[in-house]
Amino acid sequence: MSHLSDLLRERPLVQAPMAGGTSTPELVEAVVRAGGTGFLAAGYLAPERVEEQVAQVRGRGVSAFGVNVFVPGPAADPAVVEGYRGELHAEAERYGVEPGAPAHDDDAWDAKIDLLERLGVPVVSFTFGCPDGNVLRRLQEAGSAVVVSVTSVDEALLAVARGADGVCAQGAEAGGHRAAFDPARDGNLPAVELVAAVAGAVEAPVIGAGGVMTGGDAAALLDAGAAAVQAGTAFLRCPESGARPAHKRALADPALTGTALTRAFTGRPARGLVNRFVTEHPEAPDAYPELHHMTRPLRAAAARADDAGGMALWAGTGFRRATDDPAAEVVGRMRREAALAGARL
Repeated sequence: MSHLSDLLRERPLVQAPMAGGTSTPELVEAVVRAGGTGFLAAGYLAPERVEEQVAQVRGRGVSAFGVNVFVPGPAADPAVVEGYRGELHAEAERYGVEPGAPAHDDDAWDAKIDLLERLGVPVVSFTFGCPDGNVLRRLQEAGSAVVVSVTSVDEALLAVARGADGVCAQGAEAGGHRAAFDPARDGNLPAVELVAAVAGAVEAPVIGAGGVMTGGDAAALLDAGAAAVQAGTAFLRCPESGARPAHKRALADPALTGTALTRAFTGRPARGLVNRFVTEHPEAPDAYPELHHMTRPLRAAAARADDAGGMALWAGTGFRRATDDPAAEVVGRMRREAALAGARL
Protein backbone atom coordinates (compact mmCIF):
# COMPACT_ATOMS: atom_id res chain seq x y z
CA MET A 1 0.00 0.00 0.00
CA SER A 2 1.26 3.48 -0.83
CA HIS A 3 2.64 5.65 1.94
CA LEU A 4 1.61 8.77 0.03
CA SER A 5 -1.54 9.44 2.05
CA ASP A 6 0.39 9.29 5.33
CA LEU A 7 3.10 11.60 4.02
CA LEU A 8 0.64 14.19 2.76
CA ARG A 9 -1.40 14.00 5.96
CA GLU A 10 1.71 14.72 8.01
CA ARG A 11 3.23 17.26 5.58
CA PRO A 12 0.48 18.78 3.43
CA LEU A 13 2.57 21.69 2.11
CA VAL A 14 4.59 20.50 -0.88
CA GLN A 15 7.41 22.51 -2.44
CA ALA A 16 7.03 22.27 -6.20
CA PRO A 17 9.79 20.69 -8.28
CA MET A 18 11.27 23.52 -10.36
CA ALA A 19 13.68 22.42 -13.09
CA GLY A 20 16.62 24.42 -14.37
CA GLY A 21 18.46 24.60 -11.06
CA THR A 22 15.80 26.23 -8.86
CA SER A 23 14.96 23.20 -6.70
CA THR A 24 18.23 22.78 -4.86
CA PRO A 25 19.00 20.26 -2.12
CA GLU A 26 19.25 23.27 0.20
CA LEU A 27 15.70 24.32 -0.62
CA VAL A 28 14.39 20.80 -0.16
CA GLU A 29 16.11 20.50 3.21
CA ALA A 30 14.81 23.86 4.44
CA VAL A 31 11.21 23.06 3.46
CA VAL A 32 11.31 19.59 5.00
CA ARG A 33 12.85 20.78 8.27
CA ALA A 34 10.09 23.39 8.49
CA GLY A 35 7.43 20.68 8.20
CA GLY A 36 6.78 20.51 4.46
CA THR A 37 7.53 18.02 1.70
CA GLY A 38 10.40 18.90 -0.64
CA PHE A 39 10.97 18.04 -4.29
CA LEU A 40 14.02 17.80 -6.49
CA ALA A 41 13.60 18.31 -10.24
CA ALA A 42 15.29 15.78 -12.54
CA GLY A 43 14.29 17.65 -15.70
CA TYR A 44 17.31 18.73 -17.81
CA LEU A 45 19.77 17.13 -15.36
CA ALA A 46 22.08 14.27 -16.25
CA PRO A 47 21.24 11.09 -14.28
CA GLU A 48 24.56 11.39 -12.47
CA ARG A 49 23.62 14.84 -11.23
CA VAL A 50 20.21 13.59 -10.08
CA GLU A 51 21.94 10.86 -8.09
CA GLU A 52 24.28 13.42 -6.54
CA GLN A 53 21.37 15.62 -5.45
CA VAL A 54 19.48 12.69 -3.94
CA ALA A 55 22.64 11.71 -2.05
CA GLN A 56 23.02 15.29 -0.79
CA VAL A 57 19.44 15.38 0.46
CA ARG A 58 19.72 12.01 2.16
CA GLY A 59 23.11 12.96 3.54
CA ARG A 60 21.41 15.84 5.34
CA GLY A 61 19.07 13.39 7.05
CA VAL A 62 16.08 14.39 4.93
CA SER A 63 13.53 11.68 4.10
CA ALA A 64 10.24 13.47 3.22
CA PHE A 65 11.07 14.32 -0.37
CA GLY A 66 10.44 13.37 -3.96
CA VAL A 67 11.95 13.62 -7.42
CA ASN A 68 10.10 14.87 -10.50
CA VAL A 69 10.71 13.53 -14.02
CA PHE A 70 9.64 14.86 -17.42
CA VAL A 71 7.78 12.34 -19.61
CA PRO A 72 9.14 12.45 -23.20
CA GLY A 73 6.87 13.28 -26.12
CA PRO A 74 6.93 13.02 -29.92
CA ALA A 75 9.37 14.83 -32.20
CA ALA A 76 8.28 18.08 -33.83
CA ASP A 77 8.16 18.83 -37.56
CA PRO A 78 11.75 19.85 -38.50
CA ALA A 79 10.47 22.44 -40.98
CA VAL A 80 8.45 24.17 -38.27
CA VAL A 81 11.41 24.21 -35.93
CA GLU A 82 13.76 25.62 -38.55
CA GLY A 83 11.23 28.31 -39.34
CA TYR A 84 11.51 29.54 -35.74
CA ARG A 85 15.29 29.75 -35.99
CA GLY A 86 14.86 32.75 -38.28
CA GLU A 87 13.09 34.60 -35.48
CA LEU A 88 16.12 34.16 -33.23
CA HIS A 89 18.68 36.01 -35.35
CA ALA A 90 18.24 39.28 -33.47
CA GLU A 91 18.61 37.49 -30.13
CA ALA A 92 21.77 35.75 -31.33
CA GLU A 93 23.28 39.05 -32.48
CA ARG A 94 22.30 40.76 -29.23
CA TYR A 95 24.28 38.30 -27.11
CA GLY A 96 26.97 37.24 -29.59
CA VAL A 97 26.02 33.55 -29.53
CA GLU A 98 24.42 31.10 -31.94
CA PRO A 99 21.13 29.28 -31.34
CA GLY A 100 21.54 25.68 -30.27
CA ALA A 101 20.84 22.62 -32.38
CA PRO A 102 17.10 21.80 -32.30
CA ALA A 103 17.64 18.27 -31.06
CA HIS A 104 14.83 15.97 -30.00
CA ASP A 105 15.68 13.80 -27.00
CA ASP A 106 13.95 11.99 -24.16
CA ASP A 107 15.91 13.69 -21.35
CA ALA A 108 17.66 10.38 -20.51
CA TRP A 109 14.30 8.81 -19.67
CA ASP A 110 15.36 5.16 -19.36
CA ALA A 111 18.46 6.01 -17.34
CA LYS A 112 16.47 8.16 -14.92
CA ILE A 113 13.79 5.52 -14.39
CA ASP A 114 16.49 2.90 -13.78
CA LEU A 115 18.21 5.26 -11.35
CA LEU A 116 15.07 6.08 -9.39
CA GLU A 117 14.13 2.41 -9.23
CA ARG A 118 17.53 1.72 -7.73
CA LEU A 119 17.41 4.64 -5.30
CA GLY A 120 13.87 4.01 -4.08
CA VAL A 121 13.15 7.65 -3.20
CA PRO A 122 9.96 8.24 -1.18
CA VAL A 123 8.00 9.86 -4.04
CA VAL A 124 8.46 10.05 -7.80
CA SER A 125 6.27 12.45 -9.73
CA PHE A 126 5.80 12.90 -13.47
CA THR A 127 5.08 15.93 -15.64
CA PHE A 128 4.00 16.09 -19.33
CA GLY A 129 2.26 12.74 -19.28
CA CYS A 130 1.64 9.45 -17.51
CA PRO A 131 4.06 6.56 -18.03
CA ASP A 132 2.70 3.10 -18.70
CA GLY A 133 1.71 0.93 -15.80
CA ASN A 134 4.91 -1.11 -15.92
CA VAL A 135 7.03 1.94 -15.13
CA LEU A 136 4.78 2.89 -12.24
CA ARG A 137 4.88 -0.64 -10.82
CA ARG A 138 8.67 -0.80 -11.03
CA LEU A 139 8.96 2.36 -8.95
CA GLN A 140 6.30 1.27 -6.49
CA GLU A 141 7.97 -2.10 -5.99
CA ALA A 142 11.17 -0.18 -5.21
CA GLY A 143 9.33 1.65 -2.42
CA SER A 144 8.31 4.88 -4.15
CA ALA A 145 4.86 6.40 -4.20
CA VAL A 146 3.98 7.71 -7.67
CA VAL A 147 2.26 11.02 -8.41
CA VAL A 148 1.24 12.25 -11.88
CA SER A 149 0.70 15.95 -12.63
CA VAL A 150 -2.61 16.59 -14.44
CA THR A 151 -4.60 19.52 -15.80
CA SER A 152 -7.98 17.84 -16.35
CA VAL A 153 -10.28 15.16 -14.99
CA ASP A 154 -9.58 12.94 -18.00
CA GLU A 155 -5.84 13.04 -17.32
CA ALA A 156 -6.43 12.25 -13.65
CA LEU A 157 -8.65 9.28 -14.48
CA LEU A 158 -6.03 7.90 -16.87
CA ALA A 159 -3.24 8.30 -14.31
CA VAL A 160 -5.18 6.51 -11.58
CA ALA A 161 -6.27 3.78 -13.99
CA ARG A 162 -2.62 3.10 -14.78
CA GLY A 163 -1.83 2.76 -11.08
CA ALA A 164 -0.71 6.20 -9.87
CA ASP A 165 -0.92 6.60 -6.10
CA GLY A 166 -2.02 10.21 -6.41
CA VAL A 167 -2.26 13.17 -8.76
CA CYS A 168 -1.14 16.78 -8.65
CA ALA A 169 -3.91 18.94 -10.13
CA GLN A 170 -2.24 21.97 -11.71
CA GLY A 171 -4.52 24.98 -12.01
CA ALA A 172 -4.19 27.72 -14.61
CA GLU A 173 -2.52 30.10 -12.13
CA ALA A 174 0.61 27.93 -11.80
CA GLY A 175 3.99 29.18 -12.94
CA GLY A 176 6.34 27.25 -15.21
CA HIS A 177 5.43 24.60 -17.73
CA ARG A 178 1.90 23.39 -18.11
CA ALA A 179 1.69 19.74 -17.13
CA ALA A 180 -0.87 18.79 -19.78
CA PHE A 181 -0.29 15.42 -21.45
CA ASP A 182 -1.17 17.09 -24.76
CA PRO A 183 -0.66 20.90 -24.80
CA ALA A 184 -3.60 21.25 -27.18
CA ARG A 185 -5.89 19.65 -24.58
CA ASP A 186 -4.79 21.58 -21.49
CA GLY A 187 -7.66 21.79 -19.02
CA ASN A 188 -6.61 25.38 -18.13
CA LEU A 189 -9.06 25.58 -15.22
CA PRO A 190 -8.56 27.71 -12.10
CA ALA A 191 -6.97 25.65 -9.34
CA VAL A 192 -9.99 25.56 -7.01
CA GLU A 193 -12.31 24.48 -9.82
CA LEU A 194 -9.88 21.84 -11.09
CA VAL A 195 -9.18 20.40 -7.63
CA ALA A 196 -12.88 20.09 -6.86
CA ALA A 197 -13.53 18.31 -10.16
CA VAL A 198 -10.57 15.94 -9.86
CA ALA A 199 -11.17 15.14 -6.18
CA GLY A 200 -14.75 14.24 -7.05
CA ALA A 201 -13.67 11.94 -9.87
CA VAL A 202 -10.78 9.87 -8.49
CA GLU A 203 -10.28 7.80 -5.37
CA ALA A 204 -6.70 8.90 -4.77
CA PRO A 205 -5.02 11.79 -2.94
CA VAL A 206 -5.08 15.05 -4.89
CA ILE A 207 -2.35 17.66 -4.47
CA GLY A 208 -3.71 21.07 -5.44
CA ALA A 209 -1.38 23.43 -7.28
CA GLY A 210 -1.61 26.87 -8.86
CA GLY A 211 -1.54 30.27 -7.22
CA VAL A 212 -0.62 29.04 -3.72
CA MET A 213 1.16 32.05 -2.24
CA THR A 214 -0.49 32.29 1.18
CA GLY A 215 -2.07 30.04 3.75
CA GLY A 216 -5.44 31.38 2.65
CA ASP A 217 -4.76 30.17 -0.89
CA ALA A 218 -3.84 26.77 0.49
CA ALA A 219 -6.95 26.61 2.65
CA ALA A 220 -9.15 27.25 -0.38
CA LEU A 221 -7.66 24.24 -2.20
CA LEU A 222 -7.93 22.05 0.89
CA ASP A 223 -11.58 23.06 1.24
CA ALA A 224 -12.10 22.11 -2.42
CA GLY A 225 -10.97 18.56 -1.71
CA ALA A 226 -7.18 18.57 -1.95
CA ALA A 227 -5.26 16.31 0.42
CA ALA A 228 -2.27 18.66 0.17
CA VAL A 229 -1.17 21.77 -1.72
CA GLN A 230 1.89 22.54 -3.80
CA ALA A 231 3.65 25.92 -3.96
CA GLY A 232 6.49 26.92 -6.27
CA THR A 233 6.55 30.65 -6.98
CA ALA A 234 6.31 31.34 -3.25
CA PHE A 235 9.82 29.87 -2.86
CA LEU A 236 11.49 31.39 -5.93
CA ARG A 237 13.05 34.36 -4.14
CA CYS A 238 14.19 32.42 -1.08
CA PRO A 239 17.95 32.36 -0.47
CA GLU A 240 17.90 28.55 -0.79
CA SER A 241 16.35 28.76 -4.26
CA GLY A 242 18.71 28.24 -7.19
CA ALA A 243 16.85 30.74 -9.40
CA ARG A 244 19.15 33.24 -11.11
CA PRO A 245 19.63 36.57 -9.31
CA ALA A 246 18.07 38.43 -12.25
CA HIS A 247 15.02 36.13 -12.03
CA LYS A 248 14.64 36.82 -8.33
CA ARG A 249 14.91 40.57 -8.86
CA ALA A 250 12.41 40.48 -11.73
CA LEU A 251 9.73 39.06 -9.44
CA ALA A 252 9.84 42.32 -7.47
CA ASP A 253 10.47 44.64 -10.44
CA PRO A 254 7.54 47.09 -10.78
CA ALA A 255 8.21 47.29 -14.53
CA LEU A 256 7.15 43.64 -14.93
CA THR A 257 3.47 43.68 -14.19
CA GLY A 258 2.01 40.38 -15.30
CA THR A 259 2.39 36.81 -16.50
CA ALA A 260 1.36 34.96 -19.64
CA LEU A 261 1.53 31.52 -21.15
CA THR A 262 4.27 31.35 -23.77
CA ARG A 263 5.94 28.75 -25.98
CA ALA A 264 8.71 31.16 -26.94
CA PHE A 265 11.47 29.63 -24.83
CA THR A 266 10.86 25.89 -24.96
CA GLY A 267 8.10 25.11 -27.45
CA ARG A 268 5.75 24.04 -24.65
CA PRO A 269 3.26 26.36 -22.93
CA ALA A 270 4.68 27.77 -19.72
CA ARG A 271 3.65 30.67 -17.50
CA GLY A 272 6.21 33.36 -16.89
CA LEU A 273 6.67 37.09 -16.50
CA VAL A 274 5.95 39.04 -19.66
CA ASN A 275 9.35 40.39 -20.70
CA ARG A 276 10.92 41.47 -23.98
CA PHE A 277 11.51 37.95 -25.29
CA VAL A 278 7.92 36.88 -24.63
CA THR A 279 6.57 40.00 -26.29
CA GLU A 280 8.78 39.68 -29.37
CA HIS A 281 8.04 35.98 -30.01
CA PRO A 282 4.27 35.55 -29.65
CA GLU A 283 3.84 32.82 -32.27
CA ALA A 284 6.36 30.17 -31.25
CA PRO A 285 5.41 26.66 -32.42
CA ASP A 286 4.61 23.60 -30.32
CA ALA A 287 8.03 21.98 -30.53
CA TYR A 288 9.39 20.69 -27.23
CA PRO A 289 12.21 20.04 -26.46
CA GLU A 290 13.57 21.26 -29.80
CA LEU A 291 12.96 24.93 -29.01
CA HIS A 292 14.31 24.46 -25.50
CA HIS A 293 17.64 23.33 -26.95
CA MET A 294 17.57 26.03 -29.61
CA THR A 295 17.05 28.92 -27.18
CA ARG A 296 19.18 27.54 -24.35
CA PRO A 297 22.42 29.32 -25.43
CA LEU A 298 20.49 32.57 -25.81
CA ARG A 299 18.92 32.27 -22.37
CA ALA A 300 22.28 31.39 -20.83
CA ALA A 301 23.88 34.41 -22.47
CA ALA A 302 21.09 36.66 -21.20
CA ALA A 303 21.63 35.32 -17.68
CA ARG A 304 25.38 35.95 -17.91
CA ALA A 305 24.61 39.49 -19.03
CA ASP A 306 22.16 39.85 -16.13
CA ASP A 307 19.50 40.72 -18.71
CA ALA A 308 16.09 39.65 -17.49
CA GLY A 309 14.59 40.67 -20.83
CA GLY A 310 16.01 37.59 -22.53
CA MET A 311 15.46 35.05 -19.75
CA ALA A 312 12.65 32.59 -19.05
CA LEU A 313 11.22 34.13 -15.88
CA TRP A 314 8.81 31.40 -14.84
CA ALA A 315 6.27 32.61 -12.30
CA GLY A 316 2.69 32.05 -11.26
CA THR A 317 -0.01 34.70 -11.25
CA GLY A 318 0.61 35.56 -7.58
CA PHE A 319 4.32 36.28 -8.11
CA ARG A 320 4.19 39.74 -6.53
CA ARG A 321 3.59 38.17 -3.12
CA ALA A 322 6.85 36.20 -3.25
CA THR A 323 9.37 37.35 -0.64
CA ASP A 324 13.09 36.88 -0.16
CA ASP A 325 12.59 35.36 3.28
CA PRO A 326 14.26 32.01 4.07
CA ALA A 327 12.18 29.03 3.01
CA ALA A 328 11.49 28.00 6.61
CA GLU A 329 9.90 31.39 7.25
CA VAL A 330 7.75 31.06 4.13
CA VAL A 331 6.53 27.65 5.31
CA GLY A 332 5.88 28.91 8.83
CA ARG A 333 3.98 31.96 7.61
CA MET A 334 1.79 29.91 5.28
CA ARG A 335 1.02 27.42 8.04
CA ARG A 336 -0.03 30.21 10.40
CA GLU A 337 -2.21 31.85 7.76
CA ALA A 338 -3.85 28.52 6.95
CA ALA A 339 -4.65 27.99 10.63
CA LEU A 340 -6.36 31.38 10.74
CA ALA A 341 -8.44 30.23 7.76
CA GLY A 342 -9.41 27.06 9.62
CA ALA A 343 -7.07 24.68 7.75
CA ARG A 344 -4.09 22.59 8.79
CA LEU A 345 -1.06 22.98 6.57
